[in-house]
Amino acid sequence: METEKLKKALTSQISLEVKQDGQSRLAAVLIVIYGSEPTIIMTKRPKTMNLHAGEISFPGGTRKQDDNDLLTTSLRETKEEIDLNLLRQQIIGQLNPVTTLNSGFTITPFISVLDEIPKLNPNSEIETILHIPLIPFLSTIEDDPDPSHKSIQEMYTFRYQHHLIWGASARMLKQIINLLSKNEIT
Repeated sequence: METEKLKKALTSQISLEVKQDGQSRLAAVLIVIYGSEPTIIMTKRPKTMNLHAGEISFPGGTRKQDDNDLLTTSLRETKEEIDLNLLRQQIIGQLNPVTTLNSGFTITPFISVLDEIPKLNPNSEIETILHIPLIPFLSTIEDDPDPSHKSIQEMYTFRYQHHLIWGASARMLKQIINLLSKNEIT
């Protein structure tokens, strides 16, 4: 897959307006795809974490009061968690916000497609950084069989090696599939 086609399919208007419903906490993640054979970065959180322990997710986290907007949150958290320092100009789009099932977050995902990345270094919030070949990974989509996960909307799962990706991260990946299909990229 050509990087330019991928960039075109995932490029969208970035809205820096913060929409707060008063019920959920705001968070943002950064979906980083890199390389001539598109590879997506995900992280595994340690089992010792208070929230989302042991889960696979994108780098990101909760908006802090001094973050100007959610894009700032995603860039700051990505730098803190995996030592990847990106500029605002390197963000090409965003997906629709998703709400977590249990922890009460509304997460805004931003997207960056890069030719290459430097060596990444996880902080204590990250057990492992996963570099996942994008297209084979997206083809593992299945409906989430857990009936308790169906309470808010359609739910999906993805698999990479022995890892199961579900919940908010899986709904973000489904949005990527929809964008790639719409642009006839698979």
